[in-house]
Amino acid sequence: MAVTAVTQPSTSSDRYARHAEHLSLLPQDKNNPEAASTAAVQANFITPRDPVIQTANGGRLPAVPLAEAEELNRLKHAVDNEGSQSKKHGKTNTASTAEQETDSATTMPDHASGQSAKADAPLRSAIPPTKTHPLFPQLPLYGPPSLLRNLQTTAFQLSSAVLSLAFLGTIVLGSLFTSIPLLFHHLYLRLTLRNPDARRPFYDAEKRRQRLRKQSARAWKRRRRRPSFSKPDDRDDEERSRHEEEYEPKEGGKDPLICDVGYYARRVGLDVEEFCVQTEDGFILALWHIYNPKEYTRTSSSHRDRDEPIVFPKTYPDDGHASPSQQHPHGSRRYPVLLVHGLLQSAGSYCTNDDDSLAFYLAKSGYDVWLGNNRHGMQPRHQMLSNSDPRMWNWNIRQMGVMDLPALVSRVLSETGFPKLALVCHSQGTTETFVALAKEQRPELGNKISVFCALAPAVYAGPLIGKMYFKFMRIISPGMFRVIFGIHAFIPFMMTMHRWLPGSLYGALGYRVFSFLFNWSDTRWDRGLRNRFFQFAPVYVSAESMRWWLGRECFASQKCILATREEGRREEEEDEGDAEAMENYFDHGETHQTEERCHGAEGRRWRGRNAWYDEQVPPFALWIGGSDELVDGRRLLRRFERGREPYVRVVHQKVIEEYEHLDVIWAMDMIEKVGIEVKEAIWRTASSEARKDCRVPKDCGDLDIWDDPARR
Repeated sequence: MAVTAVTQPSTSSDRYARHAEHLSLLPQDKNNPEAASTAAVQANFITPRDPVIQTANGGRLPAVPLAEAEELNRLKHAVDNEGSQSKKHGKTNTASTAEQETDSATTMPDHASGQSAKADAPLRSAIPPTKTHPLFPQLPLYGPPSLLRNLQTTAFQLSSAVLSLAFLGTIVLGSLFTSIPLLFHHLYLRLTLRNPDARRPFYDAEKRRQRLRKQSARAWKRRRRRPSFSKPDDRDDEERSRHEEEYEPKEGGKDPLICDVGYYARRVGLDVEEFCVQTEDGFILALWHIYNPKEYTRTSSSHRDRDEPIVFPKTYPDDGHASPSQQHPHGSRRYPVLLVHGLLQSAGSYCTNDDDSLAFYLAKSGYDVWLGNNRHGMQPRHQMLSNSDPRMWNWNIRQMGVMDLPALVSRVLSETGFPKLALVCHSQGTTETFVALAKEQRPELGNKISVFCALAPAVYAGPLIGKMYFKFMRIISPGMFRVIFGIHAFIPFMMTMHRWLPGSLYGALGYRVFSFLFNWSDTRWDRGLRNRFFQFAPVYVSAESMRWWLGRECFASQKCILATREEGRREEEEDEGDAEAMENYFDHGETHQTEERCHGAEGRRWRGRNAWYDEQVPPFALWIGGSDELVDGRRLLRRFERGREPYVRVVHQKVIEEYEHLDVIWAMDMIEKVGIEVKEAIWRTASSEARKDCRVPKDCGDLDIWDDPARR
């Protein structure tokens, strides 16, 4: 009698193991115990659209496609049910197990998101309908190392090494070529006995600052030779001596042009300590704390290296070390301020202008200043991944907003003990904040921010996005973008040049290249410090992030970070006062009472129906560069003024007509036009409890608390 072989269906455990393997850090090998500890266990949903893989050893792996994460949790749920049924009945019926798997296919893990009404709500119920999804396309999935993946990765590295270097070379040559007319004009003025710099708006102030820097360098040399040197030479030295009684410089002399924010802080009598911050997807961020060494003691390295991936815990761990919040008595604490940098920069960009740097100005005004750096920066780090792993670079602006920013805010609040802080951002820093605060992303972050100060807010694209080289990056396909720029760091040769070239040459070249790319000029900068400005730029960023900014699908194409091109067109029609076009967007298209519907209470409700933010959004303060061609800040102001964001309260807004994109942090008159107003906006929006507990910032004693309309 013939025996028919019956193939048993694979169990839930087998399917779960196979699916988990291609989401793990390493290929799963029974003979490799290290691989077993890095196996994927489940997906933790930071938000309904942001799953993070948790490994067997408690590690975190970055974002994976939503369907892959949901499938992993579905299979894990089935395995858990299968195990519990086996314990209860002694054996599991295969058919009933399959039925249980089907029932659990659409369930959300109980740790997923606070946006669902129930912990196990279906995913389609947990996620509100999204309008912003077209702006955040799904990231590619890179599994653990394998022969095929290694070959593909090597191919991308080789192609991008050649093609991205050719692209960079073209940009450098273009910047040098466009500098030739300027060079000849400069030589012509010199030959005709005219000073080409005399037309600069701050020429006299630049000469005075240059003289003071030389005097400070000489005084520093004398001090090193004779610690108790003679009395000050002139009034400038007398004023400087009085200032140094409170802030005594620990560095001086000729500027070595180095990428060290602590060095430049010590030149003005301050210092910096670095904290390690781990995001919920495992990246290690650098958080710099600026302090006055005469009133604050640096915390221990073990305390600063504490990097649990926990955001806004109910109670913060006590490691026995004195935190910044414990070093100031009640009534003399400093209100916390977090500064976040722009694209291709580090937070050191806030510290390059001596005492006129925004970070140092706020610190000396009486605030507790923290400088947040986004993932990678000068030193890419991750809890588990190496730099050669493409998953290390698989992120864009959404991950920076949803993961990096909450981690930085949480750590500052943990160290200072305050329930809220003031957030000051420039350019890309504003983008990640506007994204994070959106009601479809991580709106609860707004409850931790007393005011959001946006410098050159990057929400709408400016006319510069139409330049030829940006248009080239926009028209090529995503696949071709990866062939040219790779799947790791974006043109990493820039960082190699940073290490190899002298600071003066690198600074001059950096200015020329970025001026050519973004139409910046140093007209309002202190030219004697310009090379220092570019010691903190560029930094490591992912090619995927630059594709979000400049590629075919996202910002460069949609011209906005939170609205599609079609939605932007509707806004433009409304701004042009086309009442008929506005009427067409009402549900029933009636034509009577158009004026009332468009401009009355109903019109305001209609404009707000596509609002990006809900009632959790913090107050905004905005400073717009009127000559900024990179972003369109005026259009953002129009959005707020026309009632499209009913929950947004604007504390302060200012358009500085002559300012370009970087002038809001580097202009010589930045303190007068931006810094003082930032200082005052922070203090006005601080709560009454915080004001009682903190020292009053300089020249802010007469400022009343801002009357928040949301509290009326």
